[in-house]
Amino acid sequence: MVIGHREESSRVRRLFGLLFMVSSLALVLAPIAPATETLQEVLKRRGLGPTDLLAAAKTYVPTGGRDEFIAFASGGQSGHIIVYGIPSMRILKYIAVFTPEPWQAYGFDDESKAVLAEGRINGKDLNWGDVHHPALSETNGDYDGEFLFTNDKANPRLAVIDLDDFETKQIVVNPIYQNAHGGAFVSNNTEYIIEAAQLPAPLGGDYAPLEQFNEKYRGGVTYWKFNREEGRIDPDKAFSIELPPYSQDLSDFGKGPSESYSFTNSFCSERYVGGIERGRPPFEAGCSAKDTDYLHVINWRKAIEVAGSKKAIKINGHTVIPLDVAVSEGLVVLIPEPKSPHGIDVSPDGKYMVVSGKLDSHTYVFSWAKIKAAIDSKDYADKDAYGIPILDMKKMLHAQVPLGLGPLHSQFDSAPGIAYTSLYVDSMVARWSYTEGKLLDRIPIHYNIGHLMTMHGDTVKPRGKYLVSLNKLAIDRFNPVGPLHPQNHQLIDIAGDKMQLLYDMPLPLGEPHYTVAIEAGLLKPRIRYKSGTNTRTGLISPFKTRAGEERIERKGTNVEVFGTLIRSHITPEIIEVNEGDDVTIHLTNMERAEDQTHGFTISKYGVNGSWEPGKTASVSFKADVAGVFPFYCTEFCSALHLEMEGYLLVKPKGYKAKVGKLMPKDEYSKADYEKQVTTNIETQKVIDQVVGFITSQNYQDFPDVVALVEDATDQLGKVPDVKKKAEEAAKQGNWHSATLWAGQWWQYQVKAADIGLRAKTYLEQHGSKTVK
Repeated sequence: MVIGHREESSRVRRLFGLLFMVSSLALVLAPIAPATETLQEVLKRRGLGPTDLLAAAKTYVPTGGRDEFIAFASGGQSGHIIVYGIPSMRILKYIAVFTPEPWQAYGFDDESKAVLAEGRINGKDLNWGDVHHPALSETNGDYDGEFLFTNDKANPRLAVIDLDDFETKQIVVNPIYQNAHGGAFVSNNTEYIIEAAQLPAPLGGDYAPLEQFNEKYRGGVTYWKFNREEGRIDPDKAFSIELPPYSQDLSDFGKGPSESYSFTNSFCSERYVGGIERGRPPFEAGCSAKDTDYLHVINWRKAIEVAGSKKAIKINGHTVIPLDVAVSEGLVVLIPEPKSPHGIDVSPDGKYMVVSGKLDSHTYVFSWAKIKAAIDSKDYADKDAYGIPILDMKKMLHAQVPLGLGPLHSQFDSAPGIAYTSLYVDSMVARWSYTEGKLLDRIPIHYNIGHLMTMHGDTVKPRGKYLVSLNKLAIDRFNPVGPLHPQNHQLIDIAGDKMQLLYDMPLPLGEPHYTVAIEAGLLKPRIRYKSGTNTRTGLISPFKTRAGEERIERKGTNVEVFGTLIRSHITPEIIEVNEGDDVTIHLTNMERAEDQTHGFTISKYGVNGSWEPGKTASVSFKADVAGVFPFYCTEFCSALHLEMEGYLLVKPKGYKAKVGKLMPKDEYSKADYEKQVTTNIETQKVIDQVVGFITSQNYQDFPDVVALVEDATDQLGKVPDVKKKAEEAAKQGNWHSATLWAGQWWQYQVKAADIGLRAKTYLEQHGSKTVK
């Protein structure tokens, strides 16, 4: 054991020397490394042409480079949000929303379990969701990079994700719907978030036979109130408008002149009820029989006033404006729209409403000026069966443009009057002028495009540059991986006169439906938490534990452990409980360095957690099986990651303790102690050299380096205490303890040196300057 210890000390000294040599020689040697192939040879070998090379150059982001935009894609049946960069199309993160995710320990620690518990329906845990439509928070109609919202179609829920740390903070359940496809859509200053019902049902969940469909079944649109200061939806201030049993679908808020109104389209306005097993034609036949469906035009500003009056009612504690009140107060009018639409998109200036129907080859452009004039003058063509006024579709039209088969969803360009529309049946994207009513360009898509997305394409200030096509089928795009193929997101350059396909990106996580993309510079995520933070609430956890405060408390059969995590040990390292105890382990990550995450798991107990720097979180379980259960850090965190370990000892019922020896007290000698101290002194010289280099540079101009320096200083700050313990043990002739405490002294130095070398490399790569 002594030999191994000496060899390790020598090896690490050589390692530090090698690191310095490598850092000094890397830039010198790089220019003379011979290229194995020329560019022309690579192109020939791979069968690539100039177009391929141009596409590669437009999407390539060099090592250490950053993307222009960050995209947030719905994860479909995975219940997650997928985050990737544009133009690189590199996946950066999965945000767990409605589904447990073990790497981030979402749904495993007590704090994230509490978030998922908010999504319970009828007392049932629903640990999955069908995520469809993410939406970014807005200020003055443009993305502000603060929050992301998304819906669960299968179960009518909305989630709030804080982009300060890309974590889900809240889930709210719609108390009156049975499912909700149409969400989330935010108002220009994120005061409200729209969630529209889809399949009609009795509001509140009561039973009614299908024979009472017209009388008892209803649709609706919910306006969730968002409290930006708290970063939470306030359900008590939310309200819904009861609507006819049409299948309400997607929505959009108005902009500029139309800002006080919102728009929600629908399908199956035939109110048809199928029943193949009863000998009736199926839903798809009856729900597409008419030539048109209905676009709902809703005065949401006025609806807020009505919702606060005595004219509103409560269903399951939720404020609802009844259908007859909505009609009498003039809150809703209808406009016939192309059949089976999927999306209503308001132009950046708020003057036009663009709607496409999958079963109509035209895309319709409605004029807000014409709509508003008709509403003000009450120029109605008819009323529906529930008394809602219907405007004359032809009078409301600005243009009716033939784009191709299966037009679906539209987004806008930075160039005025230009829009892009997905053509599902044709598998194409159309570029066209909605002001002039003219088709400009089309590009093939692989295959069967659903939604599409341009940069900031649904805001008042689209950025142009790129378009992402969200395709339902991949077929021949990628290597076969079984009958279930990935989805395909295709990146398209829209900066020129002709669209150019740049990149095929497989997405193998559920079926993404919609994506939003924001300028990367608008996102300002944190890199660490204030020490002791409950990341789900943003508050300091009452279970925060500082170094030296670690303890185990017992109250009857309840055991609470207050511990810390830091490279490279878990404190406490040994936890003893009795069989049958209820155990909660509160852990605080003491690290300050960027990305210095620790994990924690206990063998065979299903305990799993992830702790980012500064985070406090808890895991709870019942110690119902006696035995010895190792625990360890699951995130490779340092050179001594494997030594970051401990034991949970669950004593059997009736167990009587037996005395034994852990290890001989004379394992190490005076020579071992002195050799370790010599190693520590040599290591400090290495650290001093690194510190000298860093302080000779303008390192304070680099926030990332400042954080690393703070963390390294924190590690070195622990040295005096353990050094004192080593010296006191040496004075007593306890060379065993003296050597081990001196070894711990060295461990803190190793961690500080590791951090310091990272800071040195960062400064060298980012062009720091010597301070004179």
